[in-house]
Amino acid sequence: MSSETAQKETPLGYEAARDELVEVVRKLEAGGLSLEDSLALWERGETLAKTCEQHLAGARERIDAALAVVEEDVSEA
Repeated sequence: MSSETAQKETPLGYEAARDELVEVVRKLEAGGLSLEDSLALWERGETLAKTCEQHLAGARERIDAALAVVEEDVSEA
């Protein structure tokens, strides 16, 4: 199994996805890549950005749920 296949099968945590996205952006900004390589990196970056967005949305939901519990406790007091 290639490392690319393993990356697709194993979900990345937020920090790992963010760090890889930073590296993708660095490579794209450095230039010197073929069009095909640039497109492949861009696509990977899009996937990583979506992964980060999903993690952040999940964190937002957890925070909202925790705040709702706190607000409920305060209103009952």
